[in-house]
Order: sequence, then structure tokens, then C-alpha cells
Amino acid sequence: MRLSIKEIQVKEGRRSLDTCHVGELADSIREIGLLNPLTIDRDNFLIAGLHRLEAVKRLGWTEVDCTVSSLEGLSAELAEIDENIVRSDMSTLEYGEILLRRKEIYETLHPETKRGMRNGQTSKSDKMSFLETKSFAQDTAEKLGVVPRTVERQIQTAKNLTQEAKEIIKNADKKISKKEALKLSRLEPEDQKEAARLLTTQQIRNMGEYAEKKKEEPEKAGGSLKDMIAELKDPDKDCSGTPDSFLEEYGAFVRKFHKEIGWYSAPYYDTVFPFVSPEQLSILRELTDSICAAAGQLLHKVERTMKT
Repeated sequence: MRLSIKEIQVKEGRRSLDTCHVGELADSIREIGLLNPLTIDRDNFLIAGLHRLEAVKRLGWTEVDCTVSSLEGLSAELAEIDENIVRSDMSTLEYGEILLRRKEIYETLHPETKRGMRNGQTSKSDKMSFLETKSFAQDTAEKLGVVPRTVERQIQTAKNLTQEAKEIIKNADKKISKKEALKLSRLEPEDQKEAARLLTTQQIRNMGEYAEKKKEEPEKAGGSLKDMIAELKDPDKDCSGTPDSFLEEYGAFVRKFHKEIGWYSAPYYDTVFPFVSPEQLSILRELTDSICAAAGQLLHKVERTMKT
């Protein structure tokens, strides 16, 4: 059907227009016409085709071909999102946020596709529906022409980035890549703000440099973990002092140890652990045992020499 452009209503909160894309569309429509009609609902609210609408306005059209959709509510919003996700001009954060919203809508419309339903939580009558309905990641990946893992990583980034980190990225002149945003999202919340600031101000080039920076901090505060363990095992170490001074010094070492080893347990290394080989696991076990052995030797020495 043809509809007066003045009658088409655009809801607030839609994405901002890309003027360059509007210009390209206007040139194309001028040459070959409007190939894809706009999509509106029964109340003439635009569902899909905002850039096409602006392009025909630029050409001076007063009427435009429209398709009236029966979609309402979440289904209409999903259709609008699907038109936008194929665009290439979105920032990393915009892309992640829009995919996160699509996931919420898709799994509301298709609750049988939620991950939790895969562990026997669906009724027998729902199992056929589950098999027939694609997961959110599969459905989105097909629309984008990517693999599902790519979609899952974008969702992880959008969910795990703190609001503070997001604000720093949004307001920065330097934009960060999807790869760096994903690595940033794997940091502990208290580290994301600092890393985002360093990355967007180009004080570090990538998240690998931030990891190295964090690993060096304990060394600047008083030597590496390797040096501290060697010092504990040194038989010639001067142990003069009081029990209180000894406990204070040893307590400082333990706190420093927990801080450094906690870095390796952070989400940043979650993508590394699945690829550790059995041989590498054996090396890790030997290193861990050596730490326990060093601390155990010290404890036994204290027990042997203390006065009862």
C-alpha cells in the first residue's frame, strides 16, 4: 500500500541516523526506485526502514510504499533490531547493547531456547518445539553471517562491562575494537575502570600491556614472588627480631602472594585454561607443590625450634 509520508510515525528512542547512509540510499532510490517497502504497524508506526524513509524525504517524495505488519510489541521491536544489526556503523558498545536486547526479546518469545532449559527442565511436550527453534546465538549468527561464538562474545562483553567502563569508552575520542572490549570485560570490576582509561587515552596499546603492567606491580612493591619464596628457603637469612615482627613480615608476604595469584584466577585467563595440555598441567602442579613445600618447611622449622 502507498501511504502519505506525513502519516508515518517514528517512535522516540530509535537509533540516530547515519547521514552518509541516507545519502547513499537516496542516490540508489533515485536511480532504481525503492526496492524494499517500509514496514509499519497497524497504527502507522515505523517498524523497519528509518533510513529509507529519510532518503525518500530527501528526494521530495510525499508518498511511499509500505507493508503493514501484524507484529506487535516485542515481535515488532525484534524486527526493528534485526534491521539495525546488519549495519556496520555501530560502535562496539552499541553493537553489544543491541544484541543483548535482542537476546532478551528472543528468549522471551522463545523461552524453550534458554540455556537453562537444556538440562531436562523442559516438559516432554516442549521438546519438539525446542528442537525446531534455533538458539538465540544460532539465529543471530545466521542473520549476521558469522559463527555463534562471535555473537556469544559480544553478549559477554555487553553483560560484563561495568557502567563506569562503558561511560569511559563512550566518551573517549579513541574507539576500541571488539577484541579489546571483550578482554576488558573479563577483568574484575574494580580493574575495568583503570584499564578502560589507560586504553582509551592510549597509555597502553592493548589489554596485553595492561596484563603485563598488573603483573609488574607486586615486583615494584618489594620483589617478585619467585624472589620472596627463595628468600623464605634461604638458610642464611637473618631471622633476628621478635615473633611480632616475624608475623608482620610473613603476613605481608602472604597478602602479597594472594594478590598476585588472584590475578591468574581472574576472568582474563578464562580463555587460556581450556587449552592447557596434560603436560602443562603437570608443570603447573609442580610449581604449586613447590610453593606449598616452601611454606611447609618454614612452618616445620618454627614448630621444631619454638620453646614449649
